[in-house]
Amino acid sequence: MFTPSSEILHATTVSVQGRAVLIVGPAGSGKSALALQLIALGARLVSDDRSIVTRTDTGIAVSAPDAIKGMIEARGVGILKIEPVATATLCLTVDMGQSSTERLPDPQVLQVLGQAMPCLHRVEGPHFAAAVLFSLKGAIGLLA
Repeated sequence: MFTPSSEILHATTVSVQGRAVLIVGPAGSGKSALALQLIALGARLVSDDRSIVTRTDTGIAVSAPDAIKGMIEARGVGILKIEPVATATLCLTVDMGQSSTERLPDPQVLQVLGQAMPCLHRVEGPHFAAAVLFSLKGAIGLLA
C-alpha cells in the first residue's frame, strides 16, 4: 500500500512547545472553536481548516498552506489574524466527529500518513480543551 509523504488534510492544528495536535472532523464540528480555546490556554496556531502533514525522519511535521497562514475562523465573529508557528511535530489527534461518553475510554488511534497517532474523541464539557492541552503535554500517558 502506498502512503504519500505529504498531504493536505481538512484539519486545524495548534501546538505547545513544538508538539502539535491535529483536530479533524466534519465542517461545523467545532475544530476552530476547540483550537481557539486551546490558544486561549497558551497553545499556538499552526493552521486552521487545512493542514499540511509531511513525513520526516523524526515523525510527522504539520504546517499551514501559505494562503491561510496566520488566520483562524471564529464562527459568528469573523477571521482572526494570529501569529502562527511555522511548523510543529504531530503528537496527538482529536476527532471532533466522534464523541466519547465513557468515563475512562479505551485508547484510540488515528492513522496519519500511515502512522498511528493517539486520538481523543470529542467530549462535551468545559474541561475538554484543558484535557486536550494536558494530553498534548503528555500528562495522561497517551503520548510517548
